[in-house]
This record gives sequence, C-alpha cells and structure tokens, in this order.
Amino acid sequence: MTGTKRVFIKSYGCQMNVYDAERMGEALAADGYRATDSMEEADLILLNTCHIREKAAEKVYSELGRIRQLKEDRARSGGRLSVGVAGCVAQAEGAEIVRRAPSVDFVVGPQSYHRLPQLTREAVDKPGVVDIDFPAEDKFDALPSRAKPGLIARGPTAFLTVQEGCDKFCAFCVVPYTRGAEVSRPVAAVIAEAEQLAASGVREITLLGQNVNAYHGEGEDGRDWDLGRLLMRLAEIDGLARLRYTTSHPLDMTDGLIAAHRDLPALMPYLHLPVQAGSDRTLAAMNRRHTADDYRRVIDRIRAARPDIALSGDFIVGFPGESDSDFEDTMRLVEDVGYASAYSFKYSQRPGTPAAGRDEQVPEDVKSERLQRLQALLNSQSADFNKAMVGRTMEVLLEKPGRRSDQITGRSPYLQPVHLDVSAGAVGDLVQAVIRDAGGHSLVAEALEPPRAAATPELVLGGPA
Repeated sequence: MTGTKRVFIKSYGCQMNVYDAERMGEALAADGYRATDSMEEADLILLNTCHIREKAAEKVYSELGRIRQLKEDRARSGGRLSVGVAGCVAQAEGAEIVRRAPSVDFVVGPQSYHRLPQLTREAVDKPGVVDIDFPAEDKFDALPSRAKPGLIARGPTAFLTVQEGCDKFCAFCVVPYTRGAEVSRPVAAVIAEAEQLAASGVREITLLGQNVNAYHGEGEDGRDWDLGRLLMRLAEIDGLARLRYTTSHPLDMTDGLIAAHRDLPALMPYLHLPVQAGSDRTLAAMNRRHTADDYRRVIDRIRAARPDIALSGDFIVGFPGESDSDFEDTMRLVEDVGYASAYSFKYSQRPGTPAAGRDEQVPEDVKSERLQRLQALLNSQSADFNKAMVGRTMEVLLEKPGRRSDQITGRSPYLQPVHLDVSAGAVGDLVQAVIRDAGGHSLVAEALEPPRAAATPELVLGGPA
C-alpha cells in the first residue's frame, strides 16, 4: 500500500475478530494508511479485542500500559501516536477504558468500526471518543469493496461474516451483550462480497457468525433463506472451490443445512458443533436448551447425511455446580461422539453473565484436573483421526510457503495442515495428494498429479509496500 500513515493492528480471539481486523484494515487503507509490523513505527495502534478468554480486559489494560510508554516517548520527540481500542472488550468496557487508560484516543465497538476513519480524525482534536452504539445502518454497506487490497495480505482462503450477535443467552457467555441480537446479512450482500473475494483469487471461504447456522437472510427471491440455501448459492460462484462455516449451535442444524452437507461437494466434510458439556444438569444450568442425547441425535443425522464428516467441538469444565458425575457424563459423550479436534477450557467468570455470581464455584485445582483428563482424551482422538488419514488420497488446497524452503503447506478437507514438496504446485492450487505420514497436528503428503490451478493467475496481496 502507498499510504503515508502507518497502522499496527493487533487482533485477539475468534475468527470473526480476524475478519473484523481485515475489514478495519480495508477501511483505513482507503483513508491513506499502510500496514506496519512494528508498534514503534506506527502512527496508529489499534487493539482489536476479544472478551471470551479469562481476564480479557486486564490483558488489554496491561498492553495499553506498554503502549502508553511508546506514546510518551513519541511525544517527547515531537511526534504523535494515536491509540484505539476496538472489539468486544471495547463494547463491554466503553468509557471505562479511557478513564483507566487516558492514553487511548478512541474506543470503537464491533458494530461501529466502519466509522474508524472518522473516529481517528475526530480523536486528533478531541481524544477520548467512544463509539459503542449499535447503529441502525448496515456497517458492511459503508466498508470498501473487498476486491480492493487492504492492510492484511489476502491468500487463497478468507473469512466472510454473514451473521452477527446471538439470542441464545448461554449463562457463561458475553456475546449477546457485546455483539447484540442476532442479525443476518441479506443474501445479495453476501454473494457480492464472496464474488469480490473470488475475483481476487480466494478459493475457500469460511462463513462466520456467533451463531452462524441461525442465519436467516433475505434471499434473492424476497424470502428468508437458511444457511443451507445460502451455501448452495455460494457454490455457484466461479472460482470458489471450498466452503466452510463456524460457529454453530445444535438447535439450529436445520434439515436444509444437513441436506447441504449431503448434496454439496464444495461444503467441506468438517463441522464445528459445540456442546460445552455432556451432563443434562450442567447443560440446563448453562441455558443451552438441549440435552446430551439431543446433541447425539443431531450428530447421528449429520453422519447419516455425510458419513465422512469430521467433528470438532467446544467444552467447558468446572462450570458452577459441576459434580464429578456431571464431568463423567462429559467424558462419556466425548467417547460416544469421537472428535477430530476440539477446544476445551476451564470455566472462568465473565462479569455481567448470569453464571458469574452463582454459588458452587468449582475449586481451581478440581477444574485443572478435569481439564487435564478431558484434553488427554480429546488429544488421543485427534491423533487417532490423523493417523487414519495415512494412505488416503485427498484434495489439498495449497495456502502458503512451508517452514522449510523445500516445502509448501496446504489444508486438507478436514482443516489439517498438510506439508508437501514445493514442486507440488503454487499457492492457490488444489492438489490431489496421498497422505504419507501423520504427526500430532499435521500431515505429510505427496502430490499425485498436476494441480487444479487457481482461477486467477495471481492472488491479490494487500500487505505493506
């Protein structure tokens, strides 16, 4: 990029924050910024924060303390450094961030980041701007076209937000309070953005939403479309070879979406479907609104439609009131389902959530012991899944140069990193390969035939000049 101002964006947390960071970068690029990998060189430092992990706000304030010193050093030398906080911690904390960290020039919530260029200019004359409204206008309409390069390099894969917010109100979760109620983007807007991405060389798109399978956007025929129908339409776009989506709720696995898994070759056979716990008592306390057997039945339906599907999940151990018996129910569910990968965490209190003030908080040492047992089981299942890939032939999307100069790295349909000889093809190619070896977290493969080349001769990269 040829902008004269430099911005450093640090993004924490979920895939939607990765998407948001790219859209922020595109908005700032249109306003004359270019990227830098160095805080010390930046004219603007933007922290794109996540409120899901433990002590998220404290980690942001700690980072801001280090940035304050940079700002003071810059001022002493006659320069200026602007500092902004974006994302879910910004939404949750609001003006408290400016009060506790006066070096912050502006705070912007996840529904307002399309106004970043305006906020950065306002903050020059009036630091301490806070914009955490849920505006009536569609922020996506105010953002630049994705066919234009932004501040973040674009490779053959991309995220695309189709739904935001959540109406489920799980007792442990801050998302309904930081991202708001469920809102789905119109189909036409999603298709337009996907076409722009495909035109710039993207081969695989992952659809994002806090509860993405609750998608119900206005369709091209004026009716509400579910996620399954949206996926069918996206599969018609020239150049797009792969589709994924995350994160889902078991209650929203509709017949149409399950049929898409059965009928749509472009929809990868990998599903992230969090359950959080295997105990009905714990699930009720979490306000998940389904039982463990409800979840098992959903899994059975999905596997009947797509027998080769691989499953991923989320688990919380040590939720308030979780007994030894409750935890054993979770272990039993994991054994019953079998996961290719999973994320597991100790419960931690989130201020403002219903579970935060409950009695019966589980002791930290008990949570740690349970997490260790659960992760050992999940890691064993993941290792077994990877080993089962050896000898199989599958299509691999080449994503980036490997760590070694003689390698190139791609992704399997099951989202595993795959390492091949550099002669296998170029970034963006789809390669038929046989899996020769499996490690704990990746595969080694050998290309079998010439690659299915990318639709465009070169990918558009939007990194710094």
